Amino acid sequence: MKAFRTLLAVFSIVIISYTGVVGARHGWNLLPIFFGDMAAMTWPGQFNVDIMCFLILAGVWIAWRHQFSAGGLAMGVICAFLGMMMLAPYLLIASFIARGDLIVLLLGKSRAERATLLPSA
Repeated sequence: MKAFRTLLAVFSIVIISYTGVVGARHGWNLLPIFFGDMAAMTWPGQFNVDIMCFLILAGVWIAWRHQFSAGGLAMGVICAFLGMMMLAPYLLIASFIARGDLIVLLLGKSRAERATLLPSA
């Protein structure tokens, strides 16, 4: 878990720093560029579609993990827009809340508790 947490901390620092530099140099209006590449049907557009699918999947997972509560839905939407800038810190904090228990980290506390009550196959 220590290596995973270290990786998440590195991801957080790198993506926030990189985004800050790119935003300062090129402005913060990403969406026309992002969707423009997709509309152009180029390799950068293909990459953007792929990333967008990952972002939506991560957002849905966060919302699901929080049982589609209002807070979970909000965090899911934020994750879908911010990507790793949201997901890495979220997972880092959640790993400490879960006390390093990977089942709790992946499923959320209530689902993890129910999963441990099920008879094993």
